[in-house]
Amino acid sequence: MDSRDAIEKLESLLRVIGLKKNEIRIYKLLVEKKKGMRIREIQKELGISERIVRAHVLSLYRKGLLKRELIQKGWLGYIYTPVPPGEILKKIKLSIIQKIEELEKEFRE
Repeated sequence: MDSRDAIEKLESLLRVIGLKKNEIRIYKLLVEKKKGMRIREIQKELGISERIVRAHVLSLYRKGLLKRELIQKGWLGYIYTPVPPGEILKKIKLSIIQKIEELEKEFRE
């Protein structure tokens, strides 16, 4: 399986766990670029408003899918990088297993 197939499969899993279309586009862009990007760079690349990019980036950051680094190079701001897909899959898997175990416990009682 090539990396494009893997990213498409990851994308469908991200949809299943409730990510919005633009959140997935942002995460995918950062994974494919393999480098950190600023809000404005993401906005220009995807052609969506800066306000929407900011909201989705913050959401992805809070959900643990993005990391950020404070940069000061004549400007002050954050560079966002994706948490590697393998780490995301481990988190999803652990979360699913935990929920199944909780349900099993409920049904045994």
